[in-house]
Amino acid sequence: AAASVADGGGEEGEPTTEYCRRDDDWDEESVRVTKLGSGSHLFGRGSDGESKETKGDTKKALVEGDEKSVLSQQGSVYVMDVYEFRQNRAYLSYLVSMAQTLILLAMSVQCGLAPLNINPMCGPYPDALSYWGAANSALIIDEDERWRLLTPVLLHAGIFHLMGNVSVQLDAGAFFEREWGSIIWLLVYVCSAIGGSILSTIVFPDMISVGSSGAVMGLFGAKLSELFCRACESRSTLQGRAGHAVRRQQCVGTFCAVGLVMGFSFVPYVDWAAHLGGLLAGMSVGLIIFSCYVQTIIFKLLWFVTGVIFVVMYYTESVGYMYSVVTPNDMLKDVCEYYKSALDGFECSCQKDDFDWSKFNIFRSYDDA
Repeated sequence: AAASVADGGGEEGEPTTEYCRRDDDWDEESVRVTKLGSGSHLFGRGSDGESKETKGDTKKALVEGDEKSVLSQQGSVYVMDVYEFRQNRAYLSYLVSMAQTLILLAMSVQCGLAPLNINPMCGPYPDALSYWGAANSALIIDEDERWRLLTPVLLHAGIFHLMGNVSVQLDAGAFFEREWGSIIWLLVYVCSAIGGSILSTIVFPDMISVGSSGAVMGLFGAKLSELFCRACESRSTLQGRAGHAVRRQQCVGTFCAVGLVMGFSFVPYVDWAAHLGGLLAGMSVGLIIFSCYVQTIIFKLLWFVTGVIFVVMYYTESVGYMYSVVTPNDMLKDVCEYYKSALDGFECSCQKDDFDWSKFNIFRSYDDA
């Protein structure tokens, strides 16, 4: 739902989506909404059979009781004016995206942009990615640099790679963070990033890998688990009906997003293993988190235990396989020599220790002034 928008104005009763410009006194300039035709009102109807909202010009209508005011126009209800979020801002989505952008900028300043025949993503040289913390199987397995299973989420191969991932993080990812809260969002994001790096190391032991696409896929995986766990929630309240309307749209959007990403995962230079690993990790962790929304105690415990089993099996089996079976390329321990042998004319000129940071005034001491 957060990934696609279409013009409203469908037939009565047919869900459509559109952007709604809010009044000046409202907090957000625009929101994505689900427009329900008159055949599927969120409002109740009075004893006289007439709908409680006033038809005609767009106006706010106040729902009786403690329900929030909603926007009504021509007999239609804008669900996003009813739907409740845990928080108003997606702080971590913006913070992580900003950090990823600044890190790519720093790498580019340090190394310069590599030719497109070396890096088609329009970014730094490949050896710089390893120096900055890319998933390098030789260093992870043989040198016990396990932190490299997480740091690739902050790195991107180039401008095109960054734009693709950040755009999804700031759209669907930010929407999910507002729904779930920052703590749950961060838990899913980190677990998915690690899960994607593990599977990538297993499948591609002779490559280095960077990017947040595995973590982003994990967010979609957790959303699928949420949709499953909340499918039978009560619709007796206005908020309950709004929640079902939003999740119905999200179901279509999430399946389309996952299918599209997995379809492009087999394009050259794209790490499909990180996508799949992040998706599986996100679904498993999401099943644990969102099983609390299941209303029947038996099924709540069933899906919670199932999620725990999936998480334990995925991480223990994959990590065990990675350390016991996978044989990395020893040449990756020295990425400069590796790429010199693999790419004609490749020169290592972007090692961190060789960069002269003193050219930036902010790093100069007062004695040098």
